[in-house]
Amino acid sequence: DNAVMLLDAAKGLEPQTRKLFEVCRMRKLPLFTFVNKMDRPALSPYEIMDQIEQEFGLETYPILWPIGDGDRFKGVLDRMNDVVHLFDRGDRKSKAEVEVVPMSDLATLEERINDEELFEKLKEDQELLGELISPLDMERVMAGEQSPLFFGSAMTNFGVQLFLDKFCDMGTKPNGRLANIQEEVKGKKAKEKASANNNDDDEADELISPGHEEFSGFVFKTQANLDPKHRDRLAYIRIVSGSFQKGMKVGHSRSKPGKKYNLAQAQTLFGSDRESVEVAYPGDVIGINNPGNFAIGDTLFTGNEKIAFPGIPSFSPEKFAYIRNPNPSSYKSFQKGIEQLLAEGAVQALRQRNDEGGGPLILAAVGQLQFEVV
Repeated sequence: DNAVMLLDAAKGLEPQTRKLFEVCRMRKLPLFTFVNKMDRPALSPYEIMDQIEQEFGLETYPILWPIGDGDRFKGVLDRMNDVVHLFDRGDRKSKAEVEVVPMSDLATLEERINDEELFEKLKEDQELLGELISPLDMERVMAGEQSPLFFGSAMTNFGVQLFLDKFCDMGTKPNGRLANIQEEVKGKKAKEKASANNNDDDEADELISPGHEEFSGFVFKTQANLDPKHRDRLAYIRIVSGSFQKGMKVGHSRSKPGKKYNLAQAQTLFGSDRESVEVAYPGDVIGINNPGNFAIGDTLFTGNEKIAFPGIPSFSPEKFAYIRNPNPSSYKSFQKGIEQLLAEGAVQALRQRNDEGGGPLILAAVGQLQFEVV
């Protein structure tokens, strides 16, 4: 429904950012930009804005504006509410202590910032942005033509919560999704219908809206070994319609008609935190236990109609590498690990022509970072 573009304050736009931006533009997603690592030496905020506009043709509207960078990073100006959030550096495990000062209280601001150069620059930036930057237009944001811009530091745990609050307020509501819908039948009728459908074009042409009564959702990610002690595997599902109820039985877009799966347990994840879920609604993302039945692009649904959402688009690989197991005694573990990574979509696997399985495996990826994950 929405996308967040995460930038490194020192590096600006990177190759993987450019690649992912193409997907956002293709799907016309509202794009929110968060510039991270302001606690380190960084590019000028104006330089970052120019990079985005020149390379992507995307206008930005600063909402959280930084005060300094690196060791002199003092906080951010909230231009929507005309207040300054100043923070004291804490340790990495706890939230930074924040003090909120109205921009109109210049005397207190000057005292708290305790840096004449930064204080004068803050006043200058506020005036400059107010005069030169086009106003925020939510219609253009929803069309992907303008991007709200935020600055902060995840390492010092500052600015992230401010961004998340604004993102929840400004982001678009859960959207519906086009799907291919068929009546679910069994036995001979199912075979006849399947053979008939083989001759038809199975394009997704019916919109499943969030208000649709029956539950539907699609798997967009799988992940293994989140908890090494239990060797668990999770499938992440984005709910499109209806509501999830703990213990509900669902159909599967790739399974035989009538076969149901029991979703006995679900959880939400944010960072390293997990919470059990009893009920979830359209737009929510839940993680369900995956014994190997669910893959990226699968659709889960309830009701008498079989729903199949289009698969998740993937990029053509641009980088290739051989992978070999140096220890033959750990063949089974090595093979299992590769299979899990392939199921997660981390990389693609290829083999040389005429190789029936005995030769070295070729990994294919879009960027170098994927090889580092492997």
